Amino acid sequence: MEPVEIVQVNQQTFHCDGGNDVLGHPRVFLNIGQESKVDCPYCGRRYVLKAD
Repeated sequence: MEPVEIVQVNQQTFHCDGGNDVLGHPRVFLNIGQESKVDCPYCGRRYVLKAD
């Protein structure tokens, strides 16, 4: 399944809340592992670690 949206981040640990204020989802903290990417289990956004 393809991700809904791909977001580049600067940190390995961050949170996702759906981004739509009250229409979002509960805040979930995510950690980017060795693959340099992680998908949010609620909204399906894919977070990718920016290259230096």
